[in-house]
Amino acid sequence: MIRRHFFLVVALAAVVLMLVVGGFKLAFADKETKGGGGGRATNVSQMAVGERSFTDRIEVLGAAKGRQSVTITSNTPELITAVHFRDGQAVSRGQLLVTLKADQEDAGVSEAKARLAQAERDYARWKTLADKGIAPRATAEQYLSALEVAKASVGTAQAQKLDRVLRAPFSGRVGISDVAPGMLIAAGTPIVSLDDASVIRVDFSVPDRYLQTLRIGLPISARPDALADQTFQGRIAQIDTRIDPATRAIKARAEFPNADGRLKPGMLVKVAIDQGQRTAVAVPESAVQFEGNQASVYRIEKGPKGMIARRTDVDTGITEAGFVEIRAGLKKGDKIIADGLNRIQDGAPVGNGKGAGKGSPGGGKDGKPGEGKTREGKGG
Repeated sequence: MIRRHFFLVVALAAVVLMLVVGGFKLAFADKETKGGGGGRATNVSQMAVGERSFTDRIEVLGAAKGRQSVTITSNTPELITAVHFRDGQAVSRGQLLVTLKADQEDAGVSEAKARLAQAERDYARWKTLADKGIAPRATAEQYLSALEVAKASVGTAQAQKLDRVLRAPFSGRVGISDVAPGMLIAAGTPIVSLDDASVIRVDFSVPDRYLQTLRIGLPISARPDALADQTFQGRIAQIDTRIDPATRAIKARAEFPNADGRLKPGMLVKVAIDQGQRTAVAVPESAVQFEGNQASVYRIEKGPKGMIARRTDVDTGITEAGFVEIRAGLKKGDKIIADGLNRIQDGAPVGNGKGAGKGSPGGGKDGKPGEGKTREGKGG
């Protein structure tokens, strides 16, 4: 019994000793870490902060539309007798698209023309009599009025007949239609869409602080969401005369040549206006951490026993081609950790691992600044 109690006491003492030793190790490790340079250094990818060119750019969204767009409808309920187009066909201005039943209108035109012919004969006869002094001049003038009324009636009847013939109001391309001969349509029923997409227009709004930047003729680029790998070049065609008092934004219209028809009306388009280039301090996106709206990097500096990683808050600007503009917090020549930030803590000792190489600012594979989409940084 005593022997068993002895072994229990020894085991308990061993456990207590292990806990005490472990606690001392953790305490000393934490102290060394806070003191800087203590403990085993972590090899990290280091790089020297450099500068690169950034493009100041305004980017906004807009919807594409044709230079002219319309939906062909009928202003009267009637039966379709003929369809003169194919889906997707290019049509010219004035081209016949749809013919509606016009029996009553044809009869009305014939009747009006017959009345006009009778009015012309009556007027000619009474005018002759009035010229000879046989009939009063007033009677001839009454028949002249009747002749003018008959002419107007013919015009009215012909106009009513034209309502039964639908033509293209401008040159363009028709869309997909479901109409067919024999179909009865109601007034206002869409028959087919018609778009002149030889030039695509994009209306967009920008904050009024950019008013001095905008001008008619200014080059502008567009990247449709549906064609993300393609960029189209155009120009600003119009700038609105008023600023929206609610949004403090001004509306502008850009035009893009579209001879090949790649741009389609209705596309969501991101338009960009370049305001010029400038040089600024930059670091790779992988070197920046964001917590809310605050951005930070790990700068490498000398500690009491070696190099340590020191977390440094920075003010970021735009991001372009994988690099983030640093407005404040770093200067050219500072050394930072380029990636793998999840393995680093503030004040931790670091060693020099694999360098940033091609990822350094201002250098791509050919040493030239890269080009890419610009956006505002989260900390900017």
